[in-house]
Amino acid sequence: MSIEIKAPTFPESVADGTVATWHKQPGEACAADELIVDIETDKVVLEVVAPADGVLASIIKGEGDTVLSEEVLAIFEAGAVASAAPAAATAVVADVTATDAEKIGPAARKLIDENNLDASKIQGTGKNGGITKEDVQNYINNPSAAAPVAAAAPAPAAKPAAAVINVPVGDRVEKRVPMTRLRATIAKRLVEAQQNAAMLTTYNEVNMKPVMELRKQYKDLFEKVHGGTRLGFMSFFVKAATEALKRFPAVNASIDGNDMVYHGYQDIGVAVSTERGLMVPVLRDTDSMSLADVEATIADFGKRGRDGKLGMDDMQGGTFTITNGGVFGSLMSTPILNPPQTAILGMHKIQERPMAVNGQVVILPMMYLALSYDHRMIDGKEAVQFLVTIKDLLEDPARLLLEV
Repeated sequence: MSIEIKAPTFPESVADGTVATWHKQPGEACAADELIVDIETDKVVLEVVAPADGVLASIIKGEGDTVLSEEVLAIFEAGAVASAAPAAATAVVADVTATDAEKIGPAARKLIDENNLDASKIQGTGKNGGITKEDVQNYINNPSAAAPVAAAAPAPAAKPAAAVINVPVGDRVEKRVPMTRLRATIAKRLVEAQQNAAMLTTYNEVNMKPVMELRKQYKDLFEKVHGGTRLGFMSFFVKAATEALKRFPAVNASIDGNDMVYHGYQDIGVAVSTERGLMVPVLRDTDSMSLADVEATIADFGKRGRDGKLGMDDMQGGTFTITNGGVFGSLMSTPILNPPQTAILGMHKIQERPMAVNGQVVILPMMYLALSYDHRMIDGKEAVQFLVTIKDLLEDPARLLLEV
């Protein structure tokens, strides 16, 4: 039975997508729910899986093609058995000699063509010795580990871009790589944020010693009680920001045209760095979340972000954002707004510094905080008081429980 494999249904905020990677080739067998193709959108990478056991009969949309919501990507034969030598797969490697045993998928072929590589030198680890995208990438990263070539074989003609792969030390080279849709969208949104908002940043610093001591005292018990969930610093910042947002509603608001939209809930986005770019999944109703809930959800976001499993629903909405450049060693920075939100909090590296306390010089673990805000919505007084509230709550964590 023939089944049309269609692109997922995109939400209203996503116009179209791009076919990123075909994981199966025409003629290959697929198990039910096995990954067939990745669709990259402006926000996330969506996975399309096999609807049943069968064979991928033909591909309609190749890698790099733009697709609309629910557009047909391929034809799938449910219950069919994989052929020994599918014609479509043969067509993909038509430029390889007939005696060549490798099978090269579209993703691998694209990478080979972009880098002007000799496919005969690449050791395939796929099915029946097929060359995968990972095999090509491994060859690019470590060409010395390539499959040996027979001495009698003539040396391939030199190719113009070969120097990009094997470059003698000291040579000046350049490599042009097109932006992914996600990276291009991030760039566009960041530029729009700077052009369309009256963005200012206010700074403060917080003594992290009370939170660090509390964490040190209870982290083992916390992890034991909450099923392996580790107690980090981000949960304290999320809860402190939630309390501050309740006290300063303008910081939790957004601008829609000439309207100011005040939100009666706190949905806090947490910036997650992934190989595909910066993503901001959202913690929903943080006022009702415990520290353990926050830590567990953030850990799940991080894992799914690295695996490319974050969905669009995870990143829709959000009334405020927290970004932590300190995990990369940043001492101070100016975070950029995440429209249509009107404020973003930047965390930074914890560093011991000499501080004056009651006339005495004391070494304390300090962190710089930065709050970027849209001056169209938030006055400087509110922004400063908001940041001071977070500082006070973190320097006396008991106030988080007492809400004072």
